[in-house]
Amino acid sequence: MRKSGILLPIASLPGKYGIGTFGKEAYRFIDSLKEAGQAYWQILPLGPTGYGDSPYQSFSTFAGNPYYIDPEMLAEEGLILEEELERFDFGNNDNYIDYEKIYNSRFKVLRIAYENCNLEYNGAFWEFVGENKFWLEDYALFMAVKNSFGGKSFAEWDDDIRLRREEAMQLYKNRYADEINFYMFQQYYFMKQWKKLKSYANENGIQIIGDIPIYVAFDSADTWSDPKLFQFDENGKPIAVAGCPPDAFSDLGQLWGNPLYNWEYHAQTGYEWWTKRMFHCRKLYDIVRVDHFRGFDSYYAIPYGREDAKEGVWEQGPGMALFDTLKEKLGETQIIAEDLGYLTPSVLELVRNSGFPGMKVLQFAFDHREPSDYLPHTFHHNCVVYTGTHDNDTLRGWLTELSDEARAYAMEYMHITIDSDEEIAEGVLRLAMSSVANICIVPIQEYLEKDGSARINKPATLGNNWKWRMLEGEFDAKVIEKIRRMTWLYGR
Repeated sequence: MRKSGILLPIASLPGKYGIGTFGKEAYRFIDSLKEAGQAYWQILPLGPTGYGDSPYQSFSTFAGNPYYIDPEMLAEEGLILEEELERFDFGNNDNYIDYEKIYNSRFKVLRIAYENCNLEYNGAFWEFVGENKFWLEDYALFMAVKNSFGGKSFAEWDDDIRLRREEAMQLYKNRYADEINFYMFQQYYFMKQWKKLKSYANENGIQIIGDIPIYVAFDSADTWSDPKLFQFDENGKPIAVAGCPPDAFSDLGQLWGNPLYNWEYHAQTGYEWWTKRMFHCRKLYDIVRVDHFRGFDSYYAIPYGREDAKEGVWEQGPGMALFDTLKEKLGETQIIAEDLGYLTPSVLELVRNSGFPGMKVLQFAFDHREPSDYLPHTFHHNCVVYTGTHDNDTLRGWLTELSDEARAYAMEYMHITIDSDEEIAEGVLRLAMSSVANICIVPIQEYLEKDGSARINKPATLGNNWKWRMLEGEFDAKVIEKIRRMTWLYGR
């Protein structure tokens, strides 16, 4: 079945609270998707973010980002007054997120709501706590302790609590009991609002494509609470960390710094943690995009403490053993394998054996110097085609950086005779929609004809990422009609 959808992070939704939320603009976006004939809404990871604001570096793989809790919905429940909300500064640029102002305001809003919520008598809250006990209590304690140390990484905490010694654990639980409840309150309302929004999407024929990073952040509740899952030494420090080797783009490679999994231990447990993680993802999403899928075949291990990625070695991942176990325990899970980049024969075999659709990104297609697997005439049905992902520039931004040779190649491939950014960007969009790929996902920026200022993320840079927001009213009737017409035209 040929279908299509739109990529838009929750954070990039419009609204008056400085960052996208699960509020009325999210419901309006779903209505627009339905009207435009779309079947999917793809989002980015939903976890709480820290330094750098990347959703791929979260304090927990299970927790949700409290920034997405909608303040108006809290006001409707009587947990905060609208005039109280008006006292806070959420930023003054509707097009870009001011994370400093969000950080300094959002938790104050949530604290007021928490003080008014009478959790003690809320049966649904305590039911939520019981159902999520396996991660929630550790996450809430982690955040409370982190705050007590001024936000420092857990690697810099006192040894007694860093190493989770029993007396220290009890001491901190007692000392910060109210703070722990506050963080559990945030997760309850995150899930309450998200489940309602997702149900609305599903009822209107829209499936949610979620996104999980293969790795967790070093400074996270996951690593602190269960270090046996990772390649750590007896002092809780990493032995090796994740990254990519040197290549044509970087002489030093990429040093991501994420802790690596102890796959031997995971196998001994029957992949229990991964089973819990995927089960949790299936509650959040209809389809799960697994980031850096090649890491399940083999992964690049860099000795801890190195300043670059030159000295790493390739290690063997779990391969199909993990996915066979997940299927046995959970049944069929709809997964998209992010299989971008240099793929060895064994990675290609893993993707093929899994049966999961891989990804085709058209911005990678037009290198005239060598054959490309990203050109549509090479596609098979079981793939997902993108004009670009959150890591790519917008099409119009991409075109400003494209070489003359690649531009000429793209024009010839698409049989475009008018050399203009508008014509080529439109051609790439139609190339994606007309391809044989079962699923086509297009970032909303392409339909809005945005330039590079609307880019979501530029990998390996800090400062200007994860900030762009769509303005209220931009996804208007004219844009909806264009998408609906194109969807009909190409049988999606």
